[in-house]
Amino acid sequence: MTARLRRYTPFATSGLQSLLQYRSMFAMTAMTAAAGAAVTVFLWRAVYEGTPGRGPGGFTVSDITTYLLVAQILQVLHTNRVDDEVAAEVYRGDVAVMLVRPVSYPVMRFFACLPVVGANAVLVGLPVLGLFALLVPLSVPRPADVLLFAVSTALSVLLAFCVNLLTGMTGFLTTNTWGVRMVKQSVVAFFAGQLVPIALMPGPLAAVAKALPFRGMVDGPLTLLLGRYDGWTDAAGLLAQQVGWAAALSLLCAVLWRAAMGRLEVLGG
Repeated sequence: MTARLRRYTPFATSGLQSLLQYRSMFAMTAMTAAAGAAVTVFLWRAVYEGTPGRGPGGFTVSDITTYLLVAQILQVLHTNRVDDEVAAEVYRGDVAVMLVRPVSYPVMRFFACLPVVGANAVLVGLPVLGLFALLVPLSVPRPADVLLFAVSTALSVLLAFCVNLLTGMTGFLTTNTWGVRMVKQSVVAFFAGQLVPIALMPGPLAAVAKALPFRGMVDGPLTLLLGRYDGWTDAAGLLAQQVGWAAALSLLCAVLWRAAMGRLEVLGG
């Protein structure tokens, strides 16, 4: 098992080396994330300002500020470029070269995206969090909630990878996946609770959002971070839902990838 995983280490290290060639990209990403967070945070703070105690959805001003800020940071972690790169390699036929290597292409893609996630967390997420911590009061989570959030965030990264891989695989069906990626981005942002917390959605819509895998990408981790769960059983249920969706989406990726390989044709030479 260790020897098999070691095969994928060069893909992770080469991905990190490629990223460090474009350091200015992280500054641009940080500015974009900070601007996006500022719009949502200050808008929702204005809604909750003057509300005594807990406002709509059971959020305090600091809770809603923390939720929206960390949601923006999670969105940055989930932008792993897998959808864009997989689709591009399918267009160009480069995927054929990848297939001659003695590795699994989806697993190779997962390892290659890990440096992107790590670099975004350290070089974008932490500076943005530090900046807003100086500007607005944030909720201070309990240590146990931080630990649950860390586990849930790791699972959210796996969910985001599967969703992006499935999006990139639409390159086998269409030569332009830009529209597909835009639709995916909008659907995920809404049903994950990134734009509007699921607790503020109407009942039927909230029930749909809670049943979809996207909840585990933003609302699930933040529910655990803010301690908005009813005992350890409820917390374990949230994590189990993420694990279940991660397993289901991984299986779906494997099945669709196998089917795509049966239809792949690459011309040229």
